[in-house]
Amino acid sequence: MAQIFPKWMNLVPFVAAVGGGGTAVTVILCIWWFGSPEFTDVGYRPEQPIPFSHKLHAGELGMDCRYCHSNIEKSQEANIPAASTCMNCHRKVKMGSKKLDPLYNMFEHKRDKPTEQDPQGKVTEVDFNKPKNENAIEWVRVHKLPDYAYFDHSVHLKAGVGCTSCHGRIDGMEVVYQAKPLSMGWCLDCHRKPQAHIRPDSVKVTDMNWLQKMSKKESNALIEKRGLKPPEDCSACHR
Repeated sequence: MAQIFPKWMNLVPFVAAVGGGGTAVTVILCIWWFGSPEFTDVGYRPEQPIPFSHKLHAGELGMDCRYCHSNIEKSQEANIPAASTCMNCHRKVKMGSKKLDPLYNMFEHKRDKPTEQDPQGKVTEVDFNKPKNENAIEWVRVHKLPDYAYFDHSVHLKAGVGCTSCHGRIDGMEVVYQAKPLSMGWCLDCHRKPQAHIRPDSVKVTDMNWLQKMSKKESNALIEKRGLKPPEDCSACHR
C-alpha cells in the first residue's frame, strides 16, 4: 500500500512541540519582563505643578537634601517641604518668574486700591505672612511603595544608607524620575549584601559623589560595629 504522507511529516509533531514550547516560554518571559518594576516603574517621570530642578538646587547650588526634606532622619516617611520653605529663598530670588506663580499663589497678595480699569486692584506684592490654605504644594509623588509594604526612611539613613542608593543621582535630574525598581527582590538584594551601600561616619548620607571604596572586611567591620542585621523575613516589611 502506497504511503499517503511523505516521511518528513513524521517531524511535524516534534516541530509543533518545540514551537509551542518556545512560544510559551517567550510569552512567559515577556509577561515577566514587561510586567516587572524594572520596566513599568523605572523611568517614571511625572509632570510637577512647579518645574523644580534638583539639578539646579541639589547639584549646581549644592543644597543639602535635608534643607527641604527636613524630617528624613527622624520620620518614617520623607516629608515634602511646605511652600514657606521655598519662600525662604524665593522672597528675593526669581521674584516675578511665571514658573513660580503656583508658589506665590499659595499666599495672599497685597493690592492697590481698586480702580475703574482694575476693580480688584493691582497686585503690588505677595504677603508671605498670610498663606491662603494649608501652605502645601500638591507635588506628584514619584517613589511609591504598595500599602502592604512597610518602609521606614529614618532607619535606613541611620544605618548609613545614602540617598543615591534608592533615588539615584538626584543632583543631576532636571525632572525627578524613579531610578531604581524598588521591588521586593531589589530590596532583598541590599538586605542580604548591604556592604556596597553602608557609608562610614565621615561621609554624609546626602553626599551624591560618594563611591564605595572600603574593602569587604572594612564594610563588614562597620556593619558589625553598628549592629546592623537587615531583616529578610516576611513580617519585617509586610505587617
